[in-house]
Amino acid sequence: MNKIKVDYKDNLSYYQVAYFLKDYIDMNTLIVCIGTDRCIGDCLGPLVGTLLQYQNFPLKVYGTISAPIHALNIDDKLKEIKSLHPTSNIIGVDACLGDNNNIGEIQARNYPIHPGKGVGKLLPDVGESSIIGIVDSSDNNELFTNRNIRLDLVLNMAKVISHSLIHSYYMSCLKTQKF
Repeated sequence: MNKIKVDYKDNLSYYQVAYFLKDYIDMNTLIVCIGTDRCIGDCLGPLVGTLLQYQNFPLKVYGTISAPIHALNIDDKLKEIKSLHPTSNIIGVDACLGDNNNIGEIQARNYPIHPGKGVGKLLPDVGESSIIGIVDSSDNNELFTNRNIRLDLVLNMAKVISHSLIHSYYMSCLKTQKF
């Protein structure tokens, strides 16, 4: 398994993630963003999806603020996505919990997301590759409902992730010379 870790505040964090993802993205890729807009800590995925749509990202994006993919609908949504795009490569995006000193870290990985794992839920894996953002500590008993998670943190991480996906797409296109 291969992954890269960056702090969202680093000036070139978007580029490091994009450079890693360029080998996992192509014209047959779609982005599935997991989370809900009803909880600041869990809205990273839908924010990324919404930002990608606002920026007219050329690949199909599922999971936005207005149409989130979350624990209550993930099974049906993944079945629908896979029936519409049976041969597509999926990159999953989700928020997660981690060590206190890793809050703000973004990881791009060549393996799926395991949504709900940090909060004890058993949900289907998402994607062949994935991006996660650590938004809070797993030491907290309230798990994602902590009133201390700043929307500013989640929004800025979402901006880095969406910027990374856009750049990785164009890096991949340059690699294959197809625009």
